[in-house]
Amino acid sequence: MSDAELVALVCCDLGAIVRGRSVLATELAGPLRDGVGWVPANHALTPLGPVADPNPFGSTGDLRLLPDARTRVRVSADAHGHEPLELLLCDIVELDGTPWECCPRGFLRDALRDLDSVLGARLRASFEHEFQLTAPPAAGWPRSPALPFSLDAQRRAEPFPRQLMAALAEAGLEPERFFAEYAPRQFEVPLAPSEGLAAADRSVVLREIVREVARRNGTRASFVPLADPAEAGNGLHIHFDLLDADGRPLLYDAARPAGLSELGARFAAGVLAHARALSALTAASPVSGARLRPHRWSAGAVCLAQRNREALLRIPPLVALGGGDPAAQLHLEYRGADASANPYLALGAIVRAGLHGIREQLAPPPLLERDPAELGGEEAERFGVGALPATLEESLDALAGDTIVRGWLSPLLYDAYVSVKRAELAATRDMDLEAACARYGEIY
Repeated sequence: MSDAELVALVCCDLGAIVRGRSVLATELAGPLRDGVGWVPANHALTPLGPVADPNPFGSTGDLRLLPDARTRVRVSADAHGHEPLELLLCDIVELDGTPWECCPRGFLRDALRDLDSVLGARLRASFEHEFQLTAPPAAGWPRSPALPFSLDAQRRAEPFPRQLMAALAEAGLEPERFFAEYAPRQFEVPLAPSEGLAAADRSVVLREIVREVARRNGTRASFVPLADPAEAGNGLHIHFDLLDADGRPLLYDAARPAGLSELGARFAAGVLAHARALSALTAASPVSGARLRPHRWSAGAVCLAQRNREALLRIPPLVALGGGDPAAQLHLEYRGADASANPYLALGAIVRAGLHGIREQLAPPPLLERDPAELGGEEAERFGVGALPATLEESLDALAGDTIVRGWLSPLLYDAYVSVKRAELAATRDMDLEAACARYGEIY
Protein backbone atom coordinates (compact mmCIF):
# COMPACT_ATOMS: atom_id res chain seq x y z
CA MET A 1 0.00 0.00 0.00
CA SER A 2 1.30 3.46 -0.93
CA ASP A 3 1.85 5.89 1.95
CA ALA A 4 -0.17 8.42 -0.05
CA GLU A 5 -3.35 6.36 -0.16
CA LEU A 6 -6.32 8.12 1.41
CA VAL A 7 -9.31 6.77 3.29
CA ALA A 8 -12.46 8.91 3.26
CA LEU A 9 -14.42 9.21 6.51
CA VAL A 10 -17.89 10.23 5.39
CA CYS A 11 -21.51 10.77 6.35
CA CYS A 12 -24.66 11.24 4.30
CA ASP A 13 -26.20 14.64 5.01
CA LEU A 14 -29.80 15.87 5.03
CA GLY A 15 -29.73 16.44 1.29
CA ALA A 16 -28.31 12.95 0.67
CA ILE A 17 -24.89 14.34 -0.28
CA VAL A 18 -21.91 12.35 1.00
CA ARG A 19 -19.46 14.65 2.78
CA GLY A 20 -16.49 14.14 5.05
CA ARG A 21 -12.73 14.18 5.55
CA SER A 22 -9.93 11.99 4.23
CA VAL A 23 -6.92 10.71 6.16
CA LEU A 24 -3.80 8.81 5.22
CA ALA A 25 -4.43 5.08 5.27
CA THR A 26 -1.29 4.65 7.37
CA GLU A 27 -2.71 6.96 10.06
CA LEU A 28 -6.23 5.56 10.35
CA ALA A 29 -5.87 4.16 13.88
CA GLY A 30 -6.32 7.54 15.56
CA PRO A 31 -9.48 8.57 13.68
CA LEU A 32 -10.99 5.12 14.27
CA ARG A 33 -10.62 5.80 18.00
CA ASP A 34 -11.21 9.56 18.24
CA GLY A 35 -12.98 10.48 15.02
CA VAL A 36 -12.26 13.64 13.02
CA GLY A 37 -13.62 17.14 13.41
CA TRP A 38 -17.04 18.12 12.09
CA VAL A 39 -19.25 21.19 12.40
CA PRO A 40 -23.01 21.37 13.04
CA ALA A 41 -23.47 23.90 10.23
CA ASN A 42 -22.29 21.25 7.74
CA HIS A 43 -25.74 19.75 8.29
CA ALA A 44 -27.23 22.97 6.95
CA LEU A 45 -25.44 22.74 3.61
CA THR A 46 -27.90 22.43 0.75
CA PRO A 47 -27.36 20.13 -2.24
CA LEU A 48 -27.13 23.29 -4.34
CA GLY A 49 -24.03 24.43 -2.44
CA PRO A 50 -24.68 27.30 0.00
CA VAL A 51 -25.57 26.92 3.66
CA ALA A 52 -29.29 27.30 4.30
CA ASP A 53 -30.11 30.69 5.76
CA PRO A 54 -31.63 30.77 8.31
CA ASN A 55 -30.57 27.53 9.97
CA PRO A 56 -30.59 26.43 13.61
CA PHE A 57 -26.81 25.99 13.93
CA GLY A 58 -25.08 29.21 12.98
CA SER A 59 -21.30 29.33 13.36
CA THR A 60 -21.03 27.70 16.78
CA GLY A 61 -20.40 24.16 17.96
CA ASP A 62 -18.11 21.24 17.26
CA LEU A 63 -18.76 17.56 16.58
CA ARG A 64 -16.86 14.44 15.53
CA LEU A 65 -17.25 12.06 12.63
CA LEU A 66 -16.71 8.67 14.28
CA PRO A 67 -16.00 5.90 11.74
CA ASP A 68 -17.81 2.59 11.99
CA ALA A 69 -15.04 0.07 11.25
CA ARG A 70 -17.61 -2.47 10.01
CA THR A 71 -18.46 -0.23 7.04
CA ARG A 72 -14.97 -0.05 5.54
CA VAL A 73 -15.06 -0.70 1.78
CA ARG A 74 -12.43 -0.57 -0.91
CA VAL A 75 -12.45 -0.54 -4.69
CA SER A 76 -8.97 -1.29 -5.99
CA ALA A 77 -6.96 0.80 -8.40
CA ASP A 78 -7.16 -0.28 -12.01
CA ALA A 79 -4.67 -0.79 -14.81
CA HIS A 80 -5.42 2.64 -16.27
CA GLY A 81 -4.00 4.66 -13.40
CA HIS A 82 -7.21 5.29 -11.45
CA GLU A 83 -6.54 5.42 -7.72
CA PRO A 84 -8.36 3.13 -5.28
CA LEU A 85 -11.52 4.29 -3.56
CA GLU A 86 -11.66 3.52 0.14
CA LEU A 87 -14.15 4.86 2.64
CA LEU A 88 -15.76 4.33 6.03
CA LEU A 89 -19.21 5.52 7.03
CA CYS A 90 -19.39 7.58 10.20
CA ASP A 91 -21.77 8.42 12.99
CA ILE A 92 -21.93 12.10 13.90
CA VAL A 93 -21.29 12.33 17.63
CA GLU A 94 -20.67 14.89 20.37
CA LEU A 95 -17.11 15.50 21.56
CA ASP A 96 -17.55 12.90 24.32
CA GLY A 97 -18.80 10.28 21.85
CA THR A 98 -22.49 10.49 22.75
CA PRO A 99 -24.90 10.45 19.78
CA TRP A 100 -25.71 13.80 18.16
CA GLU A 101 -29.46 14.23 17.87
CA CYS A 102 -29.27 15.15 14.17
CA CYS A 103 -27.20 12.13 13.04
CA PRO A 104 -29.16 10.29 10.31
CA ARG A 105 -27.59 6.93 11.19
CA GLY A 106 -28.67 7.53 14.77
CA PHE A 107 -32.22 8.25 13.60
CA LEU A 108 -32.45 4.87 11.89
CA ARG A 109 -30.71 3.09 14.76
CA ASP A 110 -33.33 4.46 17.20
CA ALA A 111 -36.18 3.33 14.93
CA LEU A 112 -34.72 -0.16 14.75
CA ARG A 113 -34.45 -0.28 18.53
CA ASP A 114 -38.15 0.60 18.75
CA LEU A 115 -38.94 -2.17 16.27
CA ASP A 116 -37.12 -4.63 18.48
CA SER A 117 -38.71 -3.27 21.66
CA VAL A 118 -42.29 -3.35 20.34
CA LEU A 119 -42.22 -6.50 18.20
CA GLY A 120 -38.99 -8.27 19.07
CA ALA A 121 -38.36 -7.95 15.32
CA ARG A 122 -35.50 -7.19 12.99
CA LEU A 123 -35.68 -5.38 9.66
CA ARG A 124 -34.23 -6.77 6.44
CA ALA A 125 -34.12 -4.36 3.53
CA SER A 126 -32.62 -3.51 0.18
CA PHE A 127 -32.47 -0.21 -1.71
CA GLU A 128 -33.00 -0.59 -5.45
CA HIS A 129 -31.56 2.42 -7.28
CA GLU A 130 -32.10 3.53 -10.86
CA PHE A 131 -29.52 5.82 -12.45
CA GLN A 132 -28.51 7.20 -15.83
CA LEU A 133 -25.17 7.65 -17.52
CA THR A 134 -25.24 11.24 -18.71
CA ALA A 135 -22.76 10.93 -21.57
CA PRO A 136 -21.30 8.15 -23.70
CA PRO A 137 -18.23 6.46 -22.21
CA ALA A 138 -14.85 7.50 -23.54
CA ALA A 139 -14.62 4.28 -25.55
CA GLY A 140 -17.21 5.66 -27.97
CA TRP A 141 -20.71 4.65 -26.97
CA PRO A 142 -23.16 5.59 -29.76
CA ARG A 143 -25.30 8.56 -28.86
CA SER A 144 -28.46 7.18 -30.42
CA PRO A 145 -30.83 5.75 -27.78
CA ALA A 146 -30.99 2.00 -27.33
CA LEU A 147 -34.20 0.04 -26.83
CA PRO A 148 -35.49 -0.12 -23.22
CA PHE A 149 -34.46 -3.23 -21.25
CA SER A 150 -32.45 -4.46 -24.25
CA LEU A 151 -29.19 -6.35 -24.30
CA ASP A 152 -28.04 -3.80 -26.85
CA ALA A 153 -28.40 -1.02 -24.27
CA GLN A 154 -26.26 -2.96 -21.82
CA ARG A 155 -23.61 -3.90 -24.36
CA ARG A 156 -23.26 -0.31 -25.53
CA ALA A 157 -22.31 0.60 -21.97
CA GLU A 158 -19.47 -1.93 -21.68
CA PRO A 159 -17.05 -2.10 -19.94
CA PHE A 160 -19.04 -0.13 -17.37
CA PRO A 161 -21.46 -2.97 -16.42
CA ARG A 162 -18.84 -5.64 -15.72
CA GLN A 163 -16.51 -3.15 -13.99
CA LEU A 164 -19.37 -1.94 -11.81
CA MET A 165 -20.46 -5.44 -10.81
CA ALA A 166 -16.86 -6.34 -9.96
CA ALA A 167 -16.42 -3.20 -7.87
CA LEU A 168 -19.68 -3.75 -5.97
CA ALA A 169 -18.72 -7.36 -5.29
CA GLU A 170 -15.27 -6.30 -4.08
CA ALA A 171 -16.94 -3.85 -1.68
CA GLY A 172 -19.13 -6.64 -0.27
CA LEU A 173 -22.43 -5.20 -1.51
CA GLU A 174 -23.65 -8.47 -3.09
CA PRO A 175 -24.95 -7.20 -6.45
CA GLU A 176 -27.61 -9.55 -7.83
CA ARG A 177 -28.20 -8.35 -11.40
CA PHE A 178 -27.36 -5.58 -13.86
CA PHE A 179 -29.88 -4.51 -16.48
CA ALA A 180 -30.88 -1.64 -18.71
CA GLU A 181 -33.99 0.25 -17.68
CA TYR A 182 -36.67 2.18 -19.60
CA ALA A 183 -35.13 5.64 -20.10
CA PRO A 184 -32.10 6.36 -22.31
CA ARG A 185 -28.81 5.20 -20.71
CA GLN A 186 -30.74 4.18 -17.57
CA PHE A 187 -29.66 1.15 -15.54
CA GLU A 188 -30.42 -0.65 -12.31
CA VAL A 189 -28.40 -2.89 -9.99
CA PRO A 190 -30.41 -4.63 -7.24
CA LEU A 191 -28.42 -5.67 -4.19
CA ALA A 192 -29.06 -8.61 -1.90
CA PRO A 193 -31.00 -7.56 1.23
CA SER A 194 -29.18 -6.98 4.49
CA GLU A 195 -30.32 -6.38 8.04
CA GLY A 196 -30.88 -3.09 9.81
CA LEU A 197 -28.43 -0.26 9.47
CA ALA A 198 -26.37 -2.13 6.89
CA ALA A 199 -29.16 -1.83 4.30
CA ALA A 200 -29.01 1.98 4.34
CA ASP A 201 -25.21 1.89 4.49
CA ARG A 202 -25.22 -0.14 1.29
CA SER A 203 -27.41 2.45 -0.40
CA VAL A 204 -24.88 5.19 0.34
CA VAL A 205 -21.89 3.10 -0.75
CA LEU A 206 -23.57 1.86 -3.93
CA ARG A 207 -24.11 5.39 -5.20
CA GLU A 208 -20.50 6.35 -4.63
CA ILE A 209 -19.18 3.22 -6.32
CA VAL A 210 -21.46 3.73 -9.33
CA ARG A 211 -20.14 7.29 -9.64
CA GLU A 212 -16.55 6.09 -9.23
CA VAL A 213 -16.80 3.47 -11.98
CA ALA A 214 -18.55 5.96 -14.27
CA ARG A 215 -15.70 8.45 -13.79
CA ARG A 216 -13.19 5.75 -14.64
CA ASN A 217 -15.07 5.25 -17.91
CA GLY A 218 -15.06 8.92 -18.85
CA THR A 219 -18.75 9.40 -18.16
CA ARG A 220 -20.95 10.47 -15.26
CA ALA A 221 -23.73 8.69 -13.40
CA SER A 222 -26.73 10.63 -12.15
CA PHE A 223 -29.38 9.40 -9.72
CA VAL A 224 -31.50 12.53 -10.25
CA PRO A 225 -35.21 11.80 -9.65
CA LEU A 226 -36.13 13.24 -13.04
CA ALA A 227 -33.50 14.04 -15.68
CA ASP A 228 -36.02 15.08 -18.31
CA PRO A 229 -39.72 15.81 -17.67
CA ALA A 230 -40.56 13.95 -20.89
CA GLU A 231 -38.81 10.74 -19.80
CA ALA A 232 -39.09 8.17 -17.03
CA GLY A 233 -37.42 9.16 -13.79
CA ASN A 234 -34.93 7.44 -11.51
CA GLY A 235 -36.62 5.86 -8.54
CA LEU A 236 -35.35 4.36 -5.33
CA HIS A 237 -37.44 1.32 -4.40
CA ILE A 238 -37.08 0.30 -0.76
CA HIS A 239 -37.78 -3.41 -0.26
CA PHE A 240 -38.23 -4.65 3.28
CA ASP A 241 -39.53 -7.43 5.47
CA LEU A 242 -39.55 -8.24 9.18
CA LEU A 243 -37.97 -11.18 10.97
CA ASP A 244 -38.55 -12.44 14.48
CA ALA A 245 -35.72 -13.05 16.94
CA ASP A 246 -35.09 -16.47 15.41
CA GLY A 247 -35.00 -15.17 11.85
CA ARG A 248 -38.49 -16.34 10.88
CA PRO A 249 -40.48 -14.11 8.48
CA LEU A 250 -43.31 -12.12 10.05
CA LEU A 251 -45.07 -10.75 6.97
CA TYR A 252 -46.35 -13.98 5.44
CA ASP A 253 -49.65 -15.73 6.10
CA ALA A 254 -50.90 -18.08 3.39
CA ALA A 255 -54.48 -17.76 4.63
CA ARG A 256 -54.70 -14.00 4.11
CA PRO A 257 -55.15 -11.89 0.95
CA ALA A 258 -51.95 -11.77 -1.14
CA GLY A 259 -50.27 -13.81 1.61
CA LEU A 260 -49.69 -10.69 3.73
CA SER A 261 -50.04 -11.34 7.46
CA GLU A 262 -52.29 -9.23 9.67
CA LEU A 263 -49.19 -7.68 11.24
CA GLY A 264 -47.84 -6.87 7.79
CA ALA A 265 -51.15 -5.35 6.71
CA ARG A 266 -51.28 -3.11 9.78
CA PHE A 267 -47.66 -2.09 9.14
CA ALA A 268 -48.66 -1.19 5.58
CA ALA A 269 -51.65 0.78 6.88
CA GLY A 270 -49.35 2.91 9.02
CA VAL A 271 -47.15 3.74 6.06
CA LEU A 272 -50.15 4.66 3.92
CA ALA A 273 -51.74 6.74 6.69
CA HIS A 274 -48.65 8.97 6.84
CA ALA A 275 -47.71 8.81 3.16
CA ARG A 276 -48.00 12.52 2.44
CA ALA A 277 -45.74 13.52 5.33
CA LEU A 278 -43.33 10.68 4.58
CA SER A 279 -42.85 12.04 1.08
CA ALA A 280 -41.00 15.04 2.55
CA LEU A 281 -38.33 12.59 3.71
CA THR A 282 -38.41 10.05 0.87
CA ALA A 283 -38.93 12.22 -2.24
CA ALA A 284 -37.05 15.22 -1.02
CA SER A 285 -36.08 17.44 -3.96
CA PRO A 286 -37.97 20.16 -5.84
CA VAL A 287 -38.16 17.85 -8.88
CA SER A 288 -39.26 14.71 -7.02
CA GLY A 289 -43.00 15.34 -7.04
CA ALA A 290 -43.19 15.47 -10.83
CA ARG A 291 -42.08 11.81 -10.97
CA LEU A 292 -44.65 10.60 -8.46
CA ARG A 293 -47.69 11.16 -10.62
CA PRO A 294 -50.11 8.65 -12.18
CA HIS A 295 -49.01 6.93 -15.41
CA ARG A 296 -45.30 7.17 -14.58
CA TRP A 297 -45.04 3.67 -13.07
CA SER A 298 -43.73 5.16 -9.84
CA ALA A 299 -46.25 5.81 -7.07
CA GLY A 300 -49.34 7.24 -8.68
CA ALA A 301 -51.67 5.79 -6.04
CA VAL A 302 -51.32 5.84 -2.25
CA CYS A 303 -52.43 2.28 -1.73
CA LEU A 304 -51.35 -1.32 -1.24
CA ALA A 305 -51.34 -3.55 -4.31
CA GLN A 306 -50.03 -6.86 -5.51
CA ARG A 307 -47.74 -6.83 -8.55
CA ASN A 308 -48.83 -3.28 -9.43
CA ARG A 309 -46.14 -0.74 -10.26
CA GLU A 310 -48.36 2.30 -9.77
CA ALA A 311 -48.91 1.63 -6.05
CA LEU A 312 -46.94 3.33 -3.30
CA LEU A 313 -46.70 -0.02 -1.49
CA ARG A 314 -46.36 -3.11 -3.66
CA ILE A 315 -46.30 -6.79 -2.77
CA PRO A 316 -43.84 -8.26 -5.29
CA PRO A 317 -44.72 -11.63 -6.86
CA LEU A 318 -44.06 -14.89 -5.05
CA VAL A 319 -42.18 -17.21 -7.40
CA ALA A 320 -43.03 -20.90 -7.15
CA LEU A 321 -40.64 -21.80 -9.95
CA GLY A 322 -37.68 -23.75 -8.58
CA GLY A 323 -39.43 -24.54 -5.31
CA GLY A 324 -39.18 -21.03 -3.84
CA ASP A 325 -40.42 -20.60 -0.27
CA PRO A 326 -43.21 -17.97 -0.26
CA ALA A 327 -42.66 -17.10 3.40
CA ALA A 328 -39.04 -16.22 2.70
CA GLN A 329 -39.96 -14.23 -0.42
CA LEU A 330 -42.87 -12.10 0.73
CA HIS A 331 -41.95 -8.51 1.45
CA LEU A 332 -43.18 -4.98 0.83
CA GLU A 333 -41.77 -2.50 -1.66
CA TYR A 334 -42.03 1.24 -0.98
CA ARG A 335 -41.94 2.96 -4.39
CA GLY A 336 -42.19 6.60 -3.37
CA ALA A 337 -38.50 7.35 -2.75
CA ASP A 338 -35.61 8.66 -4.81
CA ALA A 339 -31.93 9.43 -4.36
CA SER A 340 -32.58 12.90 -2.94
CA ALA A 341 -33.70 11.10 0.23
CA ASN A 342 -31.24 10.43 3.01
CA PRO A 343 -31.60 6.62 3.18
CA TYR A 344 -31.34 6.52 6.99
CA LEU A 345 -34.13 9.08 7.43
CA ALA A 346 -36.28 7.42 4.76
CA LEU A 347 -35.99 3.90 6.14
CA GLY A 348 -36.28 5.04 9.75
CA ALA A 349 -39.48 6.95 8.98
CA ILE A 350 -40.98 3.95 7.15
CA VAL A 351 -40.21 1.74 10.16
CA ARG A 352 -41.82 4.20 12.56
CA ALA A 353 -44.88 4.62 10.33
CA GLY A 354 -45.35 0.86 10.20
CA LEU A 355 -44.96 0.58 13.96
CA HIS A 356 -47.60 3.29 14.37
CA GLY A 357 -49.99 1.21 12.28
CA ILE A 358 -49.35 -1.80 14.51
CA ARG A 359 -49.60 0.10 17.81
CA GLU A 360 -52.86 1.75 16.76
CA GLN A 361 -54.19 -1.49 15.23
CA LEU A 362 -55.06 0.31 12.01
CA ALA A 363 -57.41 -1.57 9.70
CA PRO A 364 -55.67 -3.53 6.95
CA PRO A 365 -55.84 -1.48 3.75
CA PRO A 366 -57.78 -2.71 0.72
CA LEU A 367 -55.77 -4.29 -2.10
CA LEU A 368 -55.85 -2.49 -5.43
CA GLU A 369 -56.29 -5.12 -8.12
CA ARG A 370 -56.64 -2.86 -11.16
CA ASP A 371 -54.64 -0.22 -12.98
CA PRO A 372 -55.35 3.01 -11.03
CA ALA A 373 -55.74 4.78 -14.38
CA GLU A 374 -59.05 2.90 -14.73
CA LEU A 375 -60.44 4.29 -11.47
CA GLY A 376 -62.62 7.33 -11.08
CA GLY A 377 -64.68 9.16 -8.48
CA GLU A 378 -64.93 7.48 -5.09
CA GLU A 379 -62.76 4.54 -6.14
CA ALA A 380 -59.92 6.84 -7.18
CA GLU A 381 -60.17 8.64 -3.85
CA ARG A 382 -60.34 5.39 -1.90
CA PHE A 383 -57.07 4.17 -3.43
CA GLY A 384 -55.34 7.53 -3.26
CA VAL A 385 -54.85 8.09 -6.98
CA GLY A 386 -52.64 11.16 -7.35
CA ALA A 387 -52.75 11.75 -3.60
CA LEU A 388 -49.04 12.22 -2.98
CA PRO A 389 -47.90 15.86 -2.80
CA ALA A 390 -47.17 17.30 -6.22
CA THR A 391 -44.41 19.58 -4.94
CA LEU A 392 -41.77 19.65 -2.22
CA GLU A 393 -43.59 22.60 -0.68
CA GLU A 394 -46.75 20.50 -0.32
CA SER A 395 -44.67 17.68 1.20
CA LEU A 396 -43.14 20.01 3.78
CA ASP A 397 -46.59 21.37 4.63
CA ALA A 398 -47.81 17.78 5.08
CA LEU A 399 -44.85 17.06 7.35
CA ALA A 400 -45.56 20.17 9.40
CA GLY A 401 -49.20 19.17 9.77
CA ASP A 402 -48.59 15.53 10.70
CA THR A 403 -47.73 15.71 14.39
CA ILE A 404 -46.98 11.98 14.52
CA VAL A 405 -44.31 12.02 11.81
CA ARG A 406 -42.94 15.38 12.86
CA GLY A 407 -42.58 14.02 16.40
CA TRP A 408 -40.17 11.32 15.22
CA LEU A 409 -37.61 14.04 14.48
CA SER A 410 -36.10 15.99 17.36
CA PRO A 411 -36.97 19.71 17.18
CA LEU A 412 -33.39 20.50 16.15
CA LEU A 413 -33.36 17.85 13.40
CA TYR A 414 -36.75 18.98 12.15
CA ASP A 415 -35.68 22.64 12.00
CA ALA A 416 -32.42 21.76 10.27
CA TYR A 417 -34.13 19.55 7.71
CA VAL A 418 -36.83 22.06 6.87
CA SER A 419 -34.30 24.90 6.61
CA VAL A 420 -32.33 22.94 4.00
CA LYS A 421 -35.43 22.07 2.00
CA ARG A 422 -36.89 25.58 2.17
CA ALA A 423 -33.55 26.92 0.93
CA GLU A 424 -33.75 24.55 -2.04
CA LEU A 425 -37.24 25.76 -2.84
CA ALA A 426 -36.12 29.38 -2.68
CA ALA A 427 -33.15 28.71 -4.95
CA THR A 428 -35.27 26.98 -7.60
CA ARG A 429 -38.40 29.14 -7.39
CA ASP A 430 -37.74 30.93 -10.68
CA MET A 431 -36.72 27.78 -12.59
CA ASP A 432 -39.13 25.89 -14.79
CA LEU A 433 -39.26 22.12 -14.33
CA GLU A 434 -36.85 21.42 -17.19
CA ALA A 435 -34.23 23.80 -15.78
CA ALA A 436 -34.65 22.41 -12.26
CA CYS A 437 -34.23 18.85 -13.56
CA ALA A 438 -31.04 19.85 -15.33
CA ARG A 439 -29.69 21.53 -12.20
CA TYR A 440 -30.45 18.54 -9.97
CA GLY A 441 -29.06 16.24 -12.64
CA GLU A 442 -25.69 17.90 -12.00
CA ILE A 443 -26.05 17.32 -8.24
CA TYR A 444 -27.28 13.75 -7.92
